[in-house]
Amino acid sequence: MTVAEVTVAEVMAELAALEDPKIRAVNARHGDDHGVNLGALRALAKRLKTQQELARRLWETGDTAARLLALLICRPKAFEGDELDAMVREAGAPKVHDWLVNYVVKKSPHAEELRQAWLADPDPVVASAGWALTTERVAKKPAGLDLAGLLDVIEAEMKGAPDRLQWAMNHCLAQIGIEHPEHRARAVGIGERLEVLKDYPVSPGCTSPYAPVWIEEMVRRRDGG
Repeated sequence: MTVAEVTVAEVMAELAALEDPKIRAVNARHGDDHGVNLGALRALAKRLKTQQELARRLWETGDTAARLLALLICRPKAFEGDELDAMVREAGAPKVHDWLVNYVVKKSPHAEELRQAWLADPDPVVASAGWALTTERVAKKPAGLDLAGLLDVIEAEMKGAPDRLQWAMNHCLAQIGIEHPEHRARAVGIGERLEVLKDYPVSPGCTSPYAPVWIEEMVRRRDGG
């Protein structure tokens, strides 16, 4: 399949050929309903190169693998804010949601307005996207953020939040502690009191997502400890 005038049907046929029942079974445990090896998916995206119109049509299929491919071949800055808002609400699979936020929304000129709108959204999955964008700002553009206010919200709401929202708020908590020494003790204290993800299973060599451990480890690495 060449880059020249590729149809959605051709791409869908190639994705179907890449389907592996074993991969689908593993992904299903994480809520992702596709069976395509991500390395093969990225290789296909590399061949197709950037094709915004094809990306839009692949997204419209609703198929998880097709949507992941769409996010790899789209132009992030070509989407309007309301398009991205609609996409995050219909993303469905966690992997699609994550790639949409990280590969597309974060590069969009609409990222800040969406961040503010999504943070207050009653849908916890949409709100989690707002927290992910906030975590990005905590690390890269903290000027103007009310970090103490964010910690107030995390302290009050993270313990009882649904899983994906809780995970996003916890990441923000850890990032504040890692990047901002003046808030580090409070961030660690909140993590210790709430004990969110304290018992999360971690593979050997990986850092625990439990905020106090995460903060300590990342600060140690950065400081060359």
